[in-house]
Order: sequence, then C-alpha cells, then structure tokens
Amino acid sequence: MQILVVYYSKGGNTRKLADAIAEGVNSVEGVDALVKSTRDVTQDEFLNAEGIIAGSPVYFGVMAADLKRVFDDFIGTRKKMEGKVGATFATSGDPTGGKETTMMSIIQCLMIYGMIIVGDPMSATGHYGTACAGAPDADTLENGRKLGCRVAEVTKKLRG
Repeated sequence: MQILVVYYSKGGNTRKLADAIAEGVNSVEGVDALVKSTRDVTQDEFLNAEGIIAGSPVYFGVMAADLKRVFDDFIGTRKKMEGKVGATFATSGDPTGGKETTMMSIIQCLMIYGMIIVGDPMSATGHYGTACAGAPDADTLENGRKLGCRVAEVTKKLRG
C-alpha cells in the first residue's frame, strides 16, 4: 500500500518536513511512502496512491501555485480518489505566516477530490496537519513523523 507525499519546496524547508512525514509512513508495516515534488509527480502516481499527504510553503495565505497546479492538472482522477485518505502540512517564513489557511486551502482540494481528511494526532498538535515557521526543528520533524504514521495507520484500516 502506498501513500504519496507530494510537496512544493523552493528553499528546502517543506522538503525536509516531507521527508520526516515519509519516515512516519514507512514506520507502519505494509505501507510505503512515495515522496515526490510537484514537478515530478505523475498522474498515475497520484491515482495509484491509497492516500495523499500534500504540503506547501505559505504563499499569500494559501498553497503555492505549483501544488495547486497538480490538483488542477489531475482533476480527471477526481471520482477515482473518493474514499482515499488525505492530509496536509505547511511551512512559512514567519510564526504568523498563514500556515493554517494554507493547510485549509489544501484540505479544500482534498475534500473536493472526495478524500477522507486526517489531521495530525493528539500526540503531535491535534490540528489540521503539521506546520512550522522556518526550518523544521526536532519537535516539528517528530510531529511530521507522527502525522505520516497516523495517515498510514488510518489508510491501512480503511483500505486494507
């Protein structure tokens, strides 16, 4: 069973968080993470994933255009994504930089695709997903691993 961790990262912080999330996914037996940047992900990889964890830096309070382009370009798969698990993560340059609104913009796309939304677990922050300002620190990376693990466990229960 595969979970796609798809992200856009200009400066590398979102990529670092994506890698930690993938570690969490891979910690669940029988579930594998596929980490792909928005420029490298294919429609088949998107469609064949049992879950999608999508991440972006904050750009004007919403996801980066590169991630939105993936959702726009793959709209033809929409009905085939129904019932799969979706989750999100974000990075920003400022502590009040719009991380939650960015995650909500991603959640809106995942919901329109018919996906079941999973937030990060209570052992992390218990909110919309994992987020940080600047480079992810050790606590944020651990929360990312917890999010990946939670998505993998929920996906395995629902799709297994």
